[in-house]
Amino acid sequence: MREERLDIDKPLWDLNTFTGRWKHFAWVTDFRTCMVPEHQLLEARKLCEDYKLGKEPAGTTREQIIYAKNLRESAFHPDTGDLQNVFGRMCFQVPGGMAITGAMLQFYKTTTAVVFWQWVNQSFNALVNYTNRNANSPTTVTQLGVAYVSATSAAMITAIGCKSFWAKRASPLMARYVPFAAVAAANCVNIPLMRQNEIRNGIDISDENGNKLTKSKLAAIKGISQVVISRIVMCAPGMLILPPIMERLERYTWMQKIKLLHGPIQILLVGCFLTCMVPTACALFPQNCSIKSSSLERWEPENHELLKKNCQSKEIPAYLYFNKGL
Repeated sequence: MREERLDIDKPLWDLNTFTGRWKHFAWVTDFRTCMVPEHQLLEARKLCEDYKLGKEPAGTTREQIIYAKNLRESAFHPDTGDLQNVFGRMCFQVPGGMAITGAMLQFYKTTTAVVFWQWVNQSFNALVNYTNRNANSPTTVTQLGVAYVSATSAAMITAIGCKSFWAKRASPLMARYVPFAAVAAANCVNIPLMRQNEIRNGIDISDENGNKLTKSKLAAIKGISQVVISRIVMCAPGMLILPPIMERLERYTWMQKIKLLHGPIQILLVGCFLTCMVPTACALFPQNCSIKSSSLERWEPENHELLKKNCQSKEIPAYLYFNKGL
């Protein structure tokens, strides 16, 4: 019997379930794809395009098509089709995040170290946010600069403020939580600013068949809020669980003899957390998010009027859908 062909543009798993979303994002964010050379990525994209047209080379297996699809979805922007900077791809979240987070957790005792590593972290976040931006809502260089400076400032102010407060009033263990407080505060600033055009102008929302019907600022706010929560959840376990573990381990004589390895140990442990938490955080909320059309009627009457106009004689859908982004 002839093997059924894949729909190359559709996910392999059911994204309406958490399990399906987790499998999908574990597949797309596999950090091993970061090491694939550019020429192989371009070949994978071409194979996907040929397969879509039914012109793939004779003898191409289903496994080869799935792997090519994996490389295409992990390395190319879904809107523009451009090859993304390797350091900004979501599949680089584990190696990049583990190195920076491990350093933040290790070097927390001096204000200079705290400021430096928060700057490094926000520079990395800015690159990730820019690389994975919504190409349908372009952001100007000025807006990118404001988002970067604001998020970095928020992280540094939070870190220095918490460090000064906890140094006088709390136990040494609490000082280890300064990086998490700073990262959480920065995420609450960075992502909304990076995607401010979506909040200002609204994003396209469609019916269940993908037909664009109107725009919505409320949908943008909902999607961005979910992304902020996901980013904080992504780093939370490593940054909240590791401090007491390291605090306890560092009391042992054998750990005191290998102080040079404390940093690498934390980086490795953070990597273990992120390997699980990157797909978990991405899978928390459906990628194709929904909003009630009645919410538009109440809060965005002008967009609801456009919705009614585009529906014409058809019944207005109870729910409308949009891509929340990552």
